[in-house]
Amino acid sequence: MPKDVKEKIAKESKPKAAKSAPEPKEKKARAKKDKDAPKRGLSSYMIFSQSNREAIKAANPEATFGELGKILGAQWKTLSEEDKKPYVKKAEADKARYESAKAEYESNGGGAKAGSSKKSASKKAVAAPKKAAKAPEPASEEEDDDEEDSDEEASD
Repeated sequence: MPKDVKEKIAKESKPKAAKSAPEPKEKKARAKKDKDAPKRGLSSYMIFSQSNREAIKAANPEATFGELGKILGAQWKTLSEEDKKPYVKKAEADKARYESAKAEYESNGGGAKAGSSKKSASKKAVAAPKKAAKAPEPASEEEDDDEEDSDEEASD
Protein backbone atom coordinates (compact mmCIF):
# COMPACT_ATOMS: atom_id res chain seq x y z
CA MET A 1 0.00 0.00 0.00
CA PRO A 2 1.21 3.55 -0.69
CA LYS A 3 2.45 5.53 2.28
CA ASP A 4 -0.17 8.31 1.96
CA VAL A 5 -2.98 5.73 2.11
CA LYS A 6 -1.46 4.21 5.26
CA GLU A 7 -1.27 7.65 6.87
CA LYS A 8 -4.89 8.39 5.95
CA ILE A 9 -6.06 5.10 7.45
CA ALA A 10 -4.01 5.70 10.58
CA LYS A 11 -5.51 9.18 11.01
CA GLU A 12 -9.05 7.86 10.60
CA SER A 13 -8.53 5.07 13.11
CA LYS A 14 -7.12 7.36 15.81
CA PRO A 15 -9.44 7.70 18.77
CA LYS A 16 -10.89 11.17 18.90
CA ALA A 17 -10.70 13.19 22.07
CA ALA A 18 -13.82 12.76 24.17
CA LYS A 19 -16.10 15.75 24.13
CA SER A 20 -16.85 17.16 27.52
CA ALA A 21 -20.46 17.08 28.58
CA PRO A 22 -22.28 20.40 28.31
CA GLU A 23 -22.49 22.24 31.58
CA PRO A 24 -25.88 21.79 33.23
CA LYS A 25 -28.02 24.90 33.27
CA GLU A 26 -28.55 26.45 36.66
CA LYS A 27 -32.08 25.80 37.87
CA LYS A 28 -34.13 28.81 38.82
CA ALA A 29 -35.47 28.84 42.33
CA ARG A 30 -39.18 28.20 42.27
CA ALA A 31 -41.38 30.63 44.18
CA LYS A 32 -43.13 29.12 47.18
CA LYS A 33 -46.86 28.65 46.77
CA ASP A 34 -49.10 30.76 48.93
CA LYS A 35 -51.19 28.55 51.21
CA ASP A 36 -53.97 31.12 51.22
CA ALA A 37 -54.25 31.34 47.42
CA PRO A 38 -57.47 29.86 45.98
CA LYS A 39 -57.24 26.45 44.36
CA ARG A 40 -57.73 26.21 40.59
CA GLY A 41 -61.00 24.96 39.17
CA LEU A 42 -61.24 21.32 38.15
CA SER A 43 -61.72 20.27 34.55
CA SER A 44 -64.80 18.32 33.51
CA TYR A 45 -62.66 15.18 33.14
CA MET A 46 -61.30 15.55 36.69
CA ILE A 47 -64.81 15.92 38.08
CA PHE A 48 -65.84 12.78 36.14
CA SER A 49 -62.75 10.99 37.42
CA GLN A 50 -63.45 11.89 41.05
CA SER A 51 -67.05 10.78 40.85
CA ASN A 52 -66.29 7.43 39.14
CA ARG A 53 -62.92 6.39 40.64
CA GLU A 54 -64.40 4.47 43.58
CA ALA A 55 -66.77 2.47 41.35
CA ILE A 56 -63.92 1.57 38.98
CA LYS A 57 -61.70 0.66 41.93
CA ALA A 58 -64.41 -1.62 43.34
CA ALA A 59 -64.85 -3.33 39.95
CA ASN A 60 -61.07 -3.72 39.51
CA PRO A 61 -59.54 -4.17 42.99
CA GLU A 62 -56.19 -5.39 41.59
CA ALA A 63 -55.75 -2.36 39.30
CA THR A 64 -52.93 0.04 40.08
CA PHE A 65 -53.34 3.81 40.23
CA GLY A 66 -52.09 4.17 36.65
CA GLU A 67 -54.37 1.42 35.37
CA LEU A 68 -57.36 3.09 37.04
CA GLY A 69 -56.46 6.31 35.22
CA LYS A 70 -56.31 4.48 31.89
CA ILE A 71 -59.71 2.89 32.48
CA LEU A 72 -61.25 6.23 33.47
CA GLY A 73 -59.70 7.92 30.43
CA ALA A 74 -61.09 5.26 28.12
CA GLN A 75 -64.56 5.65 29.66
CA TRP A 76 -64.38 9.44 29.30
CA LYS A 77 -63.54 9.10 25.61
CA THR A 78 -66.54 6.84 25.00
CA LEU A 79 -69.00 9.27 26.63
CA SER A 80 -71.19 11.25 24.27
CA GLU A 81 -71.40 15.05 24.48
CA GLU A 82 -74.81 14.65 26.10
CA ASP A 83 -73.36 12.41 28.84
CA LYS A 84 -70.50 14.86 29.44
CA LYS A 85 -72.83 17.88 29.92
CA PRO A 86 -73.31 17.55 33.71
CA TYR A 87 -69.53 17.38 34.23
CA VAL A 88 -68.96 20.34 31.91
CA LYS A 89 -71.55 22.41 33.83
CA LYS A 90 -69.87 21.54 37.15
CA ALA A 91 -66.47 22.49 35.70
CA GLU A 92 -67.83 25.86 34.50
CA ALA A 93 -69.30 26.52 37.96
CA ASP A 94 -65.96 25.60 39.58
CA LYS A 95 -64.11 27.89 37.17
CA ALA A 96 -66.44 30.78 38.08
CA ARG A 97 -65.83 30.04 41.78
CA TYR A 98 -62.07 30.15 41.20
CA GLU A 99 -62.21 33.41 39.21
CA SER A 100 -64.21 35.18 41.94
CA ALA A 101 -61.99 33.77 44.71
CA LYS A 102 -58.88 34.81 42.79
CA ALA A 103 -60.20 38.36 42.28
CA GLU A 104 -61.00 38.63 46.00
CA TYR A 105 -57.58 37.22 46.93
CA GLU A 106 -55.73 39.69 44.68
CA SER A 107 -57.83 42.65 45.89
CA ASN A 108 -56.79 41.81 49.47
CA GLY A 109 -53.12 42.09 48.55
CA GLY A 110 -52.43 38.44 47.83
CA GLY A 111 -50.67 37.19 44.74
CA ALA A 112 -47.70 39.59 44.72
CA LYS A 113 -45.18 38.68 42.04
CA ALA A 114 -42.61 36.15 43.23
CA GLY A 115 -39.07 37.46 43.60
CA SER A 116 -40.15 41.02 44.32
CA SER A 117 -39.34 40.85 48.01
CA LYS A 118 -36.00 41.98 49.40
CA LYS A 119 -35.35 38.59 50.97
CA SER A 120 -35.41 36.66 47.70
CA ALA A 121 -33.12 39.21 46.04
CA SER A 122 -30.55 38.89 48.82
CA LYS A 123 -30.67 35.09 48.66
CA LYS A 124 -29.85 35.19 44.96
CA ALA A 125 -26.77 37.30 45.63
CA VAL A 126 -25.53 34.87 48.31
CA ALA A 127 -25.85 31.75 46.15
CA ALA A 128 -22.41 30.37 45.33
CA PRO A 129 -21.55 29.75 41.67
CA LYS A 130 -21.22 26.14 40.60
CA LYS A 131 -17.80 24.74 39.83
CA ALA A 132 -17.10 24.01 36.19
CA ALA A 133 -16.24 20.40 35.39
CA LYS A 134 -12.73 19.83 34.03
CA ALA A 135 -12.57 18.57 30.47
CA PRO A 136 -10.31 15.53 29.90
CA GLU A 137 -6.97 16.49 28.38
CA PRO A 138 -6.37 15.16 24.85
CA ALA A 139 -3.43 12.81 24.31
CA SER A 140 -0.24 14.55 23.24
CA GLU A 141 0.71 14.41 19.56
CA GLU A 142 4.14 12.95 20.29
CA GLU A 143 2.58 9.77 21.70
CA ASP A 144 0.37 9.43 18.61
CA ASP A 145 3.37 9.81 16.26
CA ASP A 146 5.28 7.07 18.11
CA GLU A 147 2.33 4.69 17.69
CA GLU A 148 2.18 5.34 13.93
CA ASP A 149 5.89 4.64 13.54
CA SER A 150 5.62 1.33 15.38
CA ASP A 151 2.62 0.32 13.21
CA GLU A 152 4.54 1.10 10.00
CA GLU A 153 7.60 -0.87 11.16
CA ALA A 154 5.45 -3.87 12.06
CA SER A 155 3.74 -3.96 8.64
CA ASP A 156 7.06 -3.69 6.69
